[in-house]
Amino acid sequence: MIPQAFDYSAPQTLEEALGLLASGAKPLSGGMSLIPMMKLRLAAPDHLVDLRGLKELNYIREDNGTLRIGAGATHYTVESSALVRAKCPLLAETASHIGDVQVRNMGTIGGSVAHADPSADYPAALQALEAKLVLKGAKSERTVSIDDFLVDTFTTSIEPGEIIIEVIVPASGPQCSYEKVVQPASGFAIVGIAAQLNKSNGKISYARIGVTGLSNRAYRASAAEKALEGTTGSAQDISAAAALVADGVDANSDLFASAEYRRHLTIVHAARALRSALA
Repeated sequence: MIPQAFDYSAPQTLEEALGLLASGAKPLSGGMSLIPMMKLRLAAPDHLVDLRGLKELNYIREDNGTLRIGAGATHYTVESSALVRAKCPLLAETASHIGDVQVRNMGTIGGSVAHADPSADYPAALQALEAKLVLKGAKSERTVSIDDFLVDTFTTSIEPGEIIIEVIVPASGPQCSYEKVVQPASGFAIVGIAAQLNKSNGKISYARIGVTGLSNRAYRASAAEKALEGTTGSAQDISAAAALVADGVDANSDLFASAEYRRHLTIVHAARALRSALA
């Protein structure tokens, strides 16, 4: 398939890019989702603004107990960064599960999150990490939580002319895990579970569980978190918490997994992620 004709710009500065976007153009980051949609005529932008050349958006740095990741950082950059591996291993692990080598070398964290695919990997980890996103337009800049940013399937709270310029995650410990059931054709998650825990003095003091693939958007499994906190993390504790991960959620159903099977996978892999994090 061939996309319809469109104009193309490759600005050299963020200010120039935001000016073009303010006039109605659409951003192109890694292009791993947008280009296939254009080839299938599911998306038909008249003007693309390529953000890949903006060095202003390609960085990873530590700042007062947080990691600030430029939206232009590729999945491979996040996966392989010594800083991310040391300070936020859950995000590095999650990045390593995205697509294949070619996708990880081209796709960007900002582009992936902005696309808001309900089966994308990053949102589960960002929910578990309670991440924040910095959104910028030609005349505005604001910071929103990942939970407020994700609205529905392929729908976010981003305003016309805005782009994600930065992802902010807290530095976190090694008690974490990302478990995923891979959709064989696309590499997306049929179900993905991100777990971030802290266990001290024999008890779990902190539990965050992010879920992707099950519903119309990634979410925090708050009931399961509360059930786990204060426990010793025994096999029984993990099973009881995992059983709550899909509670009250309207599950997706498609050719690869029915709603009932997705719920089953969510419970099974939530337990696996929790066991792996505690190990």
